[in-house]
Amino acid sequence: MRPAALIFDVFGTLVDWRGSVAREVGAAFRAKGIDADPHLFADRWRAEYDPSMAPVRAGRRDYVALDDLHLENLQTVLARLGLDHRFDAAECRALATAWERLDPWADVVAGLAAIRQVALVAPCSNGSVALMARLARHAGLHWDAILGAEIAHNYKPHPSVYQAACAALRLRPDQVMMVAAHNGDLEAAAALGLQTAFICRPVEHGAGQTSDLAPSGDWTLVADDLVDLAARL
Repeated sequence: MRPAALIFDVFGTLVDWRGSVAREVGAAFRAKGIDADPHLFADRWRAEYDPSMAPVRAGRRDYVALDDLHLENLQTVLARLGLDHRFDAAECRALATAWERLDPWADVVAGLAAIRQVALVAPCSNGSVALMARLARHAGLHWDAILGAEIAHNYKPHPSVYQAACAALRLRPDQVMMVAAHNGDLEAAAALGLQTAFICRPVEHGAGQTSDLAPSGDWTLVADDLVDLAARL
């Protein structure tokens, strides 16, 4: 059954967070004469992503939008590297918005437009509505709705995030397809009855990536990219 809606992981699946964040960090570092590898900094910043969301998933912390967690995580990494004194509060807030300016992979804009001809499309991201809206404008992503963590007040892979997305679209889980480059995301969605599509992004984490290089489950579809996924649909 062709899905009535496709919901998408965004960071890594649709946009190159590593290269884009490194570009923004590199510009900020050059302006301050800081000699540090911006790609390594982007990796360290991203490494705080899951640990910062874990207390929300576990119910130990009330929901906090990812925008705020990105800022907290930035400050943590700057302090760990002894660079916190080089950036004031306003500069940290400005740099934290780097996650709103991530560039799409080459296939994404055309592929998403093609998929939108046959089904509803929406992000199911851990990013907030504000972050997803600004990122969509930057990357040229055209959505029918913005779903994900903020409407569920929780973070993937908590079941409530996928369930809230289906409920918002007034569709059964089996009418919705989750699209991701991360097997863990698809595993969580499949456990709730959603259809699934895997797209490999082999350099999401750089040339030495070792994770998510192949599908690890019996997903509904495995596609080369979004253009290929549109054709398979």
